Amino acid sequence: MALAFKWAQIYHELLTQRIELPHPSGFELGYPQFWKGILNVETRVTELLGIEVPIIQGAMARIADASLAGAVSEAGGLGIIACGGAPLDWVRDQVEAARKITSKPLGANVMLMDPNAAELAKLLVDLEIDVVTTGAGSPANYMEMWKAAGIKVIPVVASTALAVRMERLGADAVVAEGTESGGHVGELTTMALLPSVTDAVSIPVIGAGGIADGRQLAAALALGACGVQVGTCLLASEECPIHENYKAALLKAKDSDTIVTGRSVGAPVRVLKNRMSREYVRQEKAGADKMELEKYTLGSLRRAVFEGDTTTGSLMAGQVAGMLHEVRPVADILNDLWESGRQRIAALNELC
Repeated sequence: MALAFKWAQIYHELLTQRIELPHPSGFELGYPQFWKGILNVETRVTELLGIEVPIIQGAMARIADASLAGAVSEAGGLGIIACGGAPLDWVRDQVEAARKITSKPLGANVMLMDPNAAELAKLLVDLEIDVVTTGAGSPANYMEMWKAAGIKVIPVVASTALAVRMERLGADAVVAEGTESGGHVGELTTMALLPSVTDAVSIPVIGAGGIADGRQLAAALALGACGVQVGTCLLASEECPIHENYKAALLKAKDSDTIVTGRSVGAPVRVLKNRMSREYVRQEKAGADKMELEKYTLGSLRRAVFEGDTTTGSLMAGQVAGMLHEVRPVADILNDLWESGRQRIAALNELC
């Protein structure tokens, strides 16, 4: 009992950094009752964002629209509309459509290198969006405006140094995203990145990269995260708008079926292996320059998402693609992710 008590204390600190025990002398109730209380409390992320489960949907470009984001928020997580490269009218329409699906908190993502980033930043204030996640740059120019509007700002980071910088700017939390993720990736794995970031900042840290079931969610929490961001597992959802061919390719994928393109030109992107991505990497190794390589990727995401071209399209997906076996409703995916994570945590208590 004493060993498990100590383990639970440690885990309690790592998991939420802010937990009130269900009873002043919770351990007098024994393991099962204590863990039942621990697993039902809020994490710092659910409290910060006003959501029910500490799961955020990744902002997948050209994919994360109102149907997906609205479904995630309605299921108790935080849905994010991906605004990168999108016209402002489209963003407005998607936010309005998502609010017809759910009245719960809703987020939007801003790619800060976009030419219309300044206009988009202001539009999201006008639309009274609840949360903004950011990537591809610093949100410094918009932080004061967003915070004055009551928007929670959560940059996505791939290094500890960037996480520290975002905290200094006033970020409410950060997403620490490992290289296991789909789409644009950094170099550090989630296992290495998460504990480093959580040690370096005091704001809540959300783990991302390589998370598709409860075991991985529990691992992220044990590494110090207060919640997780997922993307690849939501591609195989009924509400995800990608072409059925794209979904079929995901369901066929094995654990080794992703590849990173673009490392040689400073733009690494993880995608499923297909004719386009294999040829791209071959050309990279042969010394092709950025202009030569662009002929493979130009329009490739559109071809994959909307046309279902699994041969020359860019099928962005994380390394967990091999864990996807069926298309399910978003609500089922989130519920299974959270409940199986809770079960894994309880099982670890029994093992220890």
